[in-house]
Amino acid sequence: MTKPKLSELFAQRQFILFWLARLAGMLAQQMLMVAVAWQMYDITGSAWDLGLVGLFQFVPALLLTLPAGHLVDRWRRGRIFAVCLLAQGIVALVLVVATQGQFVSRELILGLSIALGACRAFQMPTQQALVPMLVPTRLLERAVTLSASGMQAAIICGPALGGILYVFGAGWVYGTGTALLLLAFMLMLPVHERHQPAREKTTLNSMLAGVRYVWSNKLLLGATSLDLFAVLLGGATALLPIFARDILDTGPQGLGLLRAAPAAGALAMSLILLRWPIQRKVGAWLMGSVAVFGLATVVFGVSTHFGLSLLALAVTGAFDQISVVMRMTLVQLETPNEIRGRVSAVNSIFIGASNQLGEFESGATAALFGPVGSVVIGGVGTLLVAATWIRLFPALARRDRMLG
Repeated sequence: MTKPKLSELFAQRQFILFWLARLAGMLAQQMLMVAVAWQMYDITGSAWDLGLVGLFQFVPALLLTLPAGHLVDRWRRGRIFAVCLLAQGIVALVLVVATQGQFVSRELILGLSIALGACRAFQMPTQQALVPMLVPTRLLERAVTLSASGMQAAIICGPALGGILYVFGAGWVYGTGTALLLLAFMLMLPVHERHQPAREKTTLNSMLAGVRYVWSNKLLLGATSLDLFAVLLGGATALLPIFARDILDTGPQGLGLLRAAPAAGALAMSLILLRWPIQRKVGAWLMGSVAVFGLATVVFGVSTHFGLSLLALAVTGAFDQISVVMRMTLVQLETPNEIRGRVSAVNSIFIGASNQLGEFESGATAALFGPVGSVVIGGVGTLLVAATWIRLFPALARRDRMLG
């Protein structure tokens, strides 16, 4: 089979408009996260309130994701994505007005955090299920890779740009975020995907169709649960401030570099995969990338040298990106279009749970075994997960091509 050219992907106008909209939206979201957190801390000076901002975004996202997945399968996905961007733009505009009018408050920020979390519940399964409808199947892996590279670039640049603008005031961040989200909304208006909405009635049984499909399909179950347990055990992000100050003896600048290293590694790997996509032995690459992620986590845990720690974190980001691209592509290829939204919703829950619970797991084990013990145990656990999943899901581990 001839490898598709990268130029073919860039010739897909509908996908490129979606990609640019997603990039602008993600950049704005990252900026808003920084500004909202800083402004809440400026207002209250409370670490508890800072934690509530994240919680108030996560809970509605978790509760609404399954109903959102059902909606994604019934309505035009491009329109749902555009409405999500517009709603977030309105939230950012409210923050601009409140900041300039000096009536922004703890309660307002928490209320708007709920709105942002609700938007995220609909946006995540929509953007996952939309990609296969905008490109031919043979270009799907490269489309997923390009989407992931844009997301990593936004994760790196968004907080930095938000931090720079915050020096001039929170209103500047919110104003720029509003402009980016409205631009993203405008970019989505010409996007028309090939979509035939599901005709089934909205019931609890139909909303759980994605859960049942993932559970019955061992390849999908293996791919989605692999991320849940690997990231749950292997994530060291929550402990980076402890490592920066107490182990690596570096300051805030060093902490910033440590936080950026995984995203930088992921972005570099995305560009490599975009140029040289993995075409054979995808199962072996998937399991191997998780194992390398675990090994690099162990190296970071035992390292006392800043340069080595930085390199180890970059490696975790790079090989996690291989896993992300492999899993996301397999999930979309193995799922019928009529339930893609609901299956993507299940995948979103797994991703969200792994990130949120992973931070809790890191903190809990650090309290028991110290930060080094916590990270090393997590890395070894990830290696064990990779070995176990090879035995539990042999069809996934032996998968040769994306299109089975």
